[in-house]
Amino acid sequence: MKLLIKGGRVIDPANNIDEVLDILAEDGNITRLAKDIDVPGEQTIEAAGKIVMPALVDMHVHLREPGREDKETIKSGTLAALKGGVASVLVMPNTEPAMDSAENIRMLTGLIKNSSYANVYICGAITKGRYGKELTGIAKLKNEGVVAISDDGAAVDNEELLLKALLEAKEHRLPAICHCEDRKLSNKGVMNSGLISTRLGLRGISRESEYKRVERDVSLAERISSPIHITHLSCKESVEIIARAKKKAVKVTCDSAPHYFSLSEEALLDYDTNMKMNPPLRTKEDVTAIKQALKDGTIDAIASDHAPQTINEKEIEFERAEFGVIGLETLLSVSITELVETGILSFSELIKRAALNPAKILKINKGTLSIGADADIAIIDPYKQWTVRKEEIVSRSKNSSFLGRQLKGVVEYTIVNGKIAYPF
Repeated sequence: MKLLIKGGRVIDPANNIDEVLDILAEDGNITRLAKDIDVPGEQTIEAAGKIVMPALVDMHVHLREPGREDKETIKSGTLAALKGGVASVLVMPNTEPAMDSAENIRMLTGLIKNSSYANVYICGAITKGRYGKELTGIAKLKNEGVVAISDDGAAVDNEELLLKALLEAKEHRLPAICHCEDRKLSNKGVMNSGLISTRLGLRGISRESEYKRVERDVSLAERISSPIHITHLSCKESVEIIARAKKKAVKVTCDSAPHYFSLSEEALLDYDTNMKMNPPLRTKEDVTAIKQALKDGTIDAIASDHAPQTINEKEIEFERAEFGVIGLETLLSVSITELVETGILSFSELIKRAALNPAKILKINKGTLSIGADADIAIIDPYKQWTVRKEEIVSRSKNSSFLGRQLKGVVEYTIVNGKIAYPF
């Protein structure tokens, strides 16, 4: 099958391309980038006035299957991804059962094969049941195809256990993704600890509960010269720790999510549970620090931390509501609105953080428009505006932090392995 994309502004940071070109994809791969390609018998997309870019790689996604298909399924989640210009997702292991054994990985692989509309990569668990007590068989998980390990949603409290996990991950060339939270310090809080939590009468989550654990995990990685990835950074101290570590050539990478560079704790003043996530929304100063870290490259990647929750789990008292927000469908548009439109990032820099760098961290052949690369492509109208409406959300859950928000940048096509996957 041949697909020709004509006359779009092609942006590919991997190859320093930003110019009007045609792209030809054949049999799932990119075969030509040039002006005025003319190939008979192909399917053609006219992309004049649009941006043609590598489809996004979202390296932090919860699809909830198996176990909580009432929240999301592989089918509904990957369709939501396509609407957002995301062609590849890394699914976290906190399913029911957890992705902590070869048998469970095989089960999930079968589900993905049967119901996925995008590329789905699996993150295996670091510890059995994600309980932080006993390591999984990391080599066996790697043999079953996992591309990373994490106990996301829970930190590995035992330092020696995490050290062993990092050594095994290094041996098997798997990125170890760390959820940095000291639960003794977060102390069952529900929002950022500060004046607003006091005003609202809600138990606070301290900044120390995040950055003290970032400090510990980065220190362990430095001790054994092992790569480590810190996920969903929310506060400036965490950013500062990672910046210092990078200056010392520690092998650390990290990501943050759109809600952390676009919303602050003030968004909780009316007790909106769609603003409740873990780590929590922090201060305006932290929002500024996250943006600056994205600009200077301290933060390598942008990921959605897509965490679907049902209406029954969200539309209740704030203290009892589940943590988490969806983000696959808004990842790109929020990033354009908050980062590109404000001059913090160029389009090329945004693509690097939302497609190229995540692919590099996960060691997958995505995130570029190089000749021979998988033809995973997003075509967007960067100037068109749209409003986030609950009834138009593709995800099975509707717990978005951006409901009613007007955003810039509309995905017109998402192409996966050379085939038009969106519009559906």
